[in-house]
Amino acid sequence: MNSLLGLYVVIMRSIWKGSVSFGLVNIPVALYPAVKKEGVKFRMLRKSDLSPINYKRVAEADGLEVPWDQIGKGYEYEKDRFVLISDEDFKGVASEATQTIQILDFVELREIDPVHFDTPYLLEPQKGGQKAYQLLREVLVETKKIGIARIVIKTKEHLAAIKPNGSALLVQLMHFADDLVSTEELQLPAKEEKLDKRETEMAKMLVQSMSAPWNPKKYKDEYSDAVLEMVESKVKNVGKASGSKPLRKAGSPKITNLLDVLQKSLQEAKGAPRKRKAA
Repeated sequence: MNSLLGLYVVIMRSIWKGSVSFGLVNIPVALYPAVKKEGVKFRMLRKSDLSPINYKRVAEADGLEVPWDQIGKGYEYEKDRFVLISDEDFKGVASEATQTIQILDFVELREIDPVHFDTPYLLEPQKGGQKAYQLLREVLVETKKIGIARIVIKTKEHLAAIKPNGSALLVQLMHFADDLVSTEELQLPAKEEKLDKRETEMAKMLVQSMSAPWNPKKYKDEYSDAVLEMVESKVKNVGKASGSKPLRKAGSPKITNLLDVLQKSLQEAKGAPRKRKAA
């Protein structure tokens, strides 16, 4: 084992196959996860002997373990009263377009509140679909629009956006409007409330001094990297007394005056470039 940091190997497997349709056009496609990171996984252990902890499926009525073939899904319609829902029941209400990403509308991306967007997936054209795939991708780029579609993954129907993403088409699952929490429930400052002119101008200067071209490779998950390094160190020292250093130092002294905070931030931003940890 050279390093735990090199353990993760990405194996691209499609999670769904079907077609994208708009009008009379059908494009055979396969759907792949667009995000590969799973994070660091841990097992629950008994501290005394490091024995893994397993969980059993037990019935509340008698405390007996229940095998998988005797487990079903139920809906609690009243307190402690359930109705059993079978696989056939789900099939009866499933969308007919379970193998089709049906584009309903084409809209401008700028019109959509970013809070609607959720998990991204990549679309790959299948045999016979390359030309239509390319056509849809290029038309979306030229018109600066995205497709709003419906897709069924497993037994759940999702709203989704079809977006051009370089040479690929991206499917990004979306939240339905009814799923979003209204900001009216939050105590927010009114837009009409006047701000101090000096604070506003200094904040603008701070934003300008910290502005840079977008470079996604610049940002790393430093916490996960530190956790992996700590785990690797623990593995190398199995059987030896070892400790781990704190991952983060205590925060900076609290500054209560907003103008002082802006002034201090601006001075730091104009100073020497901030040092970055080696990736």
